[in-house]
Amino acid sequence: MVDVEAAAGSWHDEIHGSAQSMRAFLEAGSVAMDAARRALECATGEALEPPIAFPVTSVRLLAPVGDPRKIICIGQNYRDHCAEQRQPIPDHPIIFAKFPTALIGPGEAIRIPRISHQVDYEAELAFVIGARGRYIAAEDAWSFIAGYLCFNDVSARDIQFGDRQWVRGKTFDTFAPCGPALVTPEEVGNPHELDIALTLNGRVMQQSNTSNLIFGVDYLVSFLSQVMTLEPGDIISTGTPGGVGVFRDPPVFLRPGDRVEVHIERVGTLTNPVAAEDD
Repeated sequence: MVDVEAAAGSWHDEIHGSAQSMRAFLEAGSVAMDAARRALECATGEALEPPIAFPVTSVRLLAPVGDPRKIICIGQNYRDHCAEQRQPIPDHPIIFAKFPTALIGPGEAIRIPRISHQVDYEAELAFVIGARGRYIAAEDAWSFIAGYLCFNDVSARDIQFGDRQWVRGKTFDTFAPCGPALVTPEEVGNPHELDIALTLNGRVMQQSNTSNLIFGVDYLVSFLSQVMTLEPGDIISTGTPGGVGVFRDPPVFLRPGDRVEVHIERVGTLTNPVAAEDD
């Protein structure tokens, strides 16, 4: 773990304080990324005083992007998830939103709200926009992606299905765990060939591969940008595979004391405990 702001030194003016916020860092573009690479080179060299590198176990990780302007989610975007619902493959992406107040990071508790008794998990691959764009062609989409992270689209099913629209049931506080880190495209490689899984108290509940996505990352960037300007720091979560709790027999819902883990190949593992809202 490298403290980019502390390492920046004489480069600090170049990144204009962008180390203080991931969104601001991404807005600074290649200048900030170059400064971060130089910071990493320093951190892996001779010992420095004060130190700029720390063991991950000695720090508390927050949501990788804590202040996005938009959190955009895609519904019914895995073939196996459509199959378990007995739903046809959609002919265009199904879009809904969460709000930044729902964000939490690794290790933070998913809180079961007072007004819901059917809180469900959804393992998802999310990506973060790295450059501002509108009307982006699919073949150009890759240059607008800053990186990837694990995402859990926690959902209050009784609220979601009772409302007959998804936003309220999807955006309770703590219903958007993400992390553990923003992993660059170079490290991830092809996002459409990643194993994805979710475990609940050590039991595998979801297990699939992003090759089962109906609408891929590049298509989603292009599709969304026809409607809205995509901005640095925007989080786009690509949907969940089969195995969610509500469609199990019997259904499985989250309870205080549970432990949920989302694992995505080459992206990492996101772990969150579950607690009652009033704890």
